[in-house]
Amino acid sequence: MNNRYDFLYLFDCKDANPNGDPDAGNLPRIDVETGQGLATDVMLKRKIRNFIEQTTDQNIYFKEFAVHNHQHEEAYKALLETGEIEKGETEKAKMKKPKLATKDKAKLWMCQNFYDIRTFGAVMSTDVNCGQVRGPAQISFSRSIDPVLSSEHAITRTSVTDEKDIEKERTMGRKFTIPYGLYKAHGFINPFLAAQTGFSEDDLELFFTALENAFQFDQSAARPAGSMNPRALIIFKHENQLGKAPSHKLLEGVIVKKKDSVEVPRSVSDYEITIPDDLRQFCTENGIEIIERI
Repeated sequence: MNNRYDFLYLFDCKDANPNGDPDAGNLPRIDVETGQGLATDVMLKRKIRNFIEQTTDQNIYFKEFAVHNHQHEEAYKALLETGEIEKGETEKAKMKKPKLATKDKAKLWMCQNFYDIRTFGAVMSTDVNCGQVRGPAQISFSRSIDPVLSSEHAITRTSVTDEKDIEKERTMGRKFTIPYGLYKAHGFINPFLAAQTGFSEDDLELFFTALENAFQFDQSAARPAGSMNPRALIIFKHENQLGKAPSHKLLEGVIVKKKDSVEVPRSVSDYEITIPDDLRQFCTENGIEIIERI
């Protein structure tokens, strides 16, 4: 990969829970000081992994019911079959503390065979040790442009879990949503780490495609169809690997603000998303291509 990339990603949430906090009863995550909504980088990475797993033949390392030591053993078995390592190196004690050269071969095999490892990286230094990988693609926490309000809804069901509760006829529960929030995340593609993991231009295209469709196949009771949508993906492609400007200068230069006539935002149309002319001119003069994919 010959280019550095910075990108800004906007998505919104309406009458849904974008990223519940399991430590707070699954309430939507909120910055207690500013009232802005938060969503973790892990949430977006999960959407990307799910989309790729469902729509392509790429293998995913972090997926439901995966046993990582078993996945690591696959690497050692494959290397044994190709003659890259000797039989003794697949013994349990040897796989826990392998030679550096053996571990590097196992790490490379994992990168080649699992999309999310060569993209996001992984810690694989477990009982079957395949080392650690630092991935080239990184995403920040997402933060809503304006404060959001967490709403609590009482719900009922006509069935019960335990036989002792049969006399109750129905049980009560709680559901949490926010009326509306427009969230912004920043991202970065490191070409030097891409060279180490084998992250290719095709992988990059798939990554951006996954962001464009992150919520398309992720509908649930907490996030029904149409409640979460990508609204902008603005990519800054540098003409070389080192880059031609600091990330913050580009990402903070994009203006996302509520329209002056709007008091309480309830849709993306209540916001202005603008790449100022001076930022466009700066990018043109410094060999940075602006790509707007959404």
